Amino acid sequence: MGLRPFHLLFFCLAATGARDASANDSSYTDLDYKACETLSVEEDISITFKCPGLPGYPVYASEGDLRFSTLFGQADKRYIDEAFETFGHFNRTANKIEWRLGRNGKPVATILRWFVDNPDPDTGMTSDALRGQVLVVSTVAQPGAGKSCIAGYVDALANVNPNSLARSIADGIAPGFTCGVDEPVYHGLRGPKAGEPSRHLPE
Repeated sequence: MGLRPFHLLFFCLAATGARDASANDSSYTDLDYKACETLSVEEDISITFKCPGLPGYPVYASEGDLRFSTLFGQADKRYIDEAFETFGHFNRTANKIEWRLGRNGKPVATILRWFVDNPDPDTGMTSDALRGQVLVVSTVAQPGAGKSCIAGYVDALANVNPNSLARSIADGIAPGFTCGVDEPVYHGLRGPKAGEPSRHLPE
């Protein structure tokens, strides 16, 4: 798979949203599963955790078949129980969450790095050389809203400054992104190691 050109949506964002993006700040929390509360376990199938985030904004993480999914903020029970956004191949998340804060200090989005274990097409085995890295930008469920979902992807290996690109998406796209209606896409260059998303959200 060759590198894909910049997505048109990012060009619009860069042209119109630079001032809004620069107004936002970042705060960071650790995703430490030892500090998480186990909410549910299906033996040999899946496990769901509730983890510390920012005050009033917890993190929900689920794992099933060596694939992870995350939600952020005041997500409702249906999303916690049923939503699962991940990648087709085995994957895991990094342990540092970047929260993008609006002018009122409330988080509007998160950025979390994922590692995607792409298999060798000849052997079916995974290796460090084939592992992809994707910055996943997600919305944050506000009190009374109940929905958190992925709003965009950035290939962290194919782009020169992937963190800045992810912050632009977090500040300019995620706050107005509608879960279950809008479709998250890759922004910037997408290389051969970028993961293929797999998504399920409650109707």
